[in-house]
Amino acid sequence: MGVRKDLKRAKQRTDLMDRTRVEVIRDAEGVVREARTPPLAPHAATGSTAELPFTNAAEAPDAVALRRKQGTTWHPVTTTAFAHEVTAVAKGLLAAGLEPGGRVAVMSRTRYEWTVLDFAIWAAGGQTVPIYATSSADQVEWIVRDSGARYVITETEENTETVVTGTARHQQQPHVWQLDADALAELTTLGRDLPDDEVTKRRAALTPDTIATVCYTSGTTGRPKGCVLTHANLHAEAANTVELLHPIFKEVTHQTASTLLFLPLAHILGRTLQIACLMARIEIGHCPSIKPDELRPALSEFRPTFLVGVPYLFEKIHDTGRATAEKMGRGSSFDRADRIAVRFGEAYLNKFLGTGKGPGAGLYAAWALYDLLVYRRVRKELGGRMRYAISGGSPLDRNLNLFFYAAGIIVYEGYGLTETTAAATIVPPLKPRPGTVGQPVPGTAVRIADDGEVLIKGGIVFGSYWNNQAATDAVLTDDWFATGDLGSLDEDGYLTITGRKKDILVTSGGKNVSPAVLEDRLRSRPPVGQCFVVGDNRPFIAALITLDPDAVAHWLAVRKLPADTPMTEVTQDPRMRAAVQKAVDYANEAVSRSESIRAFALVEGEFSEENGLLTPSLKVKRHAVAAAYAREIEALYGN
Repeated sequence: MGVRKDLKRAKQRTDLMDRTRVEVIRDAEGVVREARTPPLAPHAATGSTAELPFTNAAEAPDAVALRRKQGTTWHPVTTTAFAHEVTAVAKGLLAAGLEPGGRVAVMSRTRYEWTVLDFAIWAAGGQTVPIYATSSADQVEWIVRDSGARYVITETEENTETVVTGTARHQQQPHVWQLDADALAELTTLGRDLPDDEVTKRRAALTPDTIATVCYTSGTTGRPKGCVLTHANLHAEAANTVELLHPIFKEVTHQTASTLLFLPLAHILGRTLQIACLMARIEIGHCPSIKPDELRPALSEFRPTFLVGVPYLFEKIHDTGRATAEKMGRGSSFDRADRIAVRFGEAYLNKFLGTGKGPGAGLYAAWALYDLLVYRRVRKELGGRMRYAISGGSPLDRNLNLFFYAAGIIVYEGYGLTETTAAATIVPPLKPRPGTVGQPVPGTAVRIADDGEVLIKGGIVFGSYWNNQAATDAVLTDDWFATGDLGSLDEDGYLTITGRKKDILVTSGGKNVSPAVLEDRLRSRPPVGQCFVVGDNRPFIAALITLDPDAVAHWLAVRKLPADTPMTEVTQDPRMRAAVQKAVDYANEAVSRSESIRAFALVEGEFSEENGLLTPSLKVKRHAVAAAYAREIEALYGN
């Protein structure tokens, strides 16, 4: 298995193993309260992120920077070609009247043109304001008005209509270009008479402290806030993660790194990933969707060596594997493969970390058998070349992480927020520790406050919210950012996130319960789609659970029931409730009895962006769900 060989080689490279040393600080009782990692990349003293395409073109003019899909073929784009395209689009923005510091909103799914636009806006001296392609007219109205964006670039005609509708009452409506209507060609034509030197002058005027982007939070409560991120913030994040990860992957795996970018570029994780890849000259491809049925063909064609995703992706790949096995009459075989994977992954990692003997002969034999039957199919689903992945956004179930390790893919978890320019912590590549979100990114410090809140400090931390000093003052104190998340640090400075401070439930018996632990484990098991744990001021913990549509279709097919069976019948079927109870039991294994889910209700429909119950980054809007299902929640408690 490739990853096992990588880990063996890695152990022999002490120069790589010891590149970062985390300092931990304990309180008077010996509890670790702070962890600090020194920077690996120097602080940016001059210049900006806008220089990246031009530096690459000067130093490696024929290197492939990106691959652009046209039809069914992935065409290489060299660093020189990319820099030329960025310059041409930047000149178009200048010709359209973009002033230094002017803001340009981009409302699009992830695609090649988004990356061109990001760097073109910066090269023209502007600031990018990303907008999720799924945003409503009201959300667009707020972001455009609050940011003062005078230009908007949309992807589709539908996006354009949303912008026009949302900004109809603005005193000055923004100028709109549409990617599906050849926006880049239109901008290139608009700026063709300007000399390239005009763009060079704009770039030269930028400094590390210049604002690069106003990136709006996804807004689980209230209106989204615009996080002001500078070029120094972006550099600190990208440069340090590149210095941490890339040399190790390159030296140990001997692969040419490449990745398929499918995270929304309106989310800061996707943005910093593309910057880091261009900085390290890692080939990038783009896919506009995270939906497995749409992503799977792109993975098969592009065949990336690593991915950056969210737990939803890994959960769906696992669920698809089980569903496929069930269709073949091998559901119980998959379940055994799952259990073997967790045992094997645990044992092997313990051996690597020096805390155990490793798998015995019988466990090795069982792993080898299921590698032929199951695990290799998982690798094939991800393109066949992938050995590493990074997961962020929310905690990944530990057993699911171990399953992928046994399947030949190490999933490193990370943790961060828009306010920390994406990752603030990440699991070091040679020191995996499933169940944690890693150590501080180089150049970053993590502190645990007296009430358990996670505080972050470093070059990645934002400076302010746009036009909102009160909100800024509420979360920034002496350069420490209060995340609102609860967590703990272990003896080696690894952070574990235990929940969201504002989401803590207090039962009528006085028990404090974090719903995140239960919800994360519930979602990792079919047939659960989404879930919402309740119990504040109630006698016990309960949950609302939606069923995953694909899991329902599979469940009906296996039982030879009509595909159009009403959901009311499905949710009331004792066999379906028994399947969900197994997922509930699995979730309850992680908590004490007083914190466990005692009752659940299967509710029809889904939590989605479209119905306002999920954010674009797939987080549950708790207040919205509580309001929408108030009657069902009351019924759980016999009211």
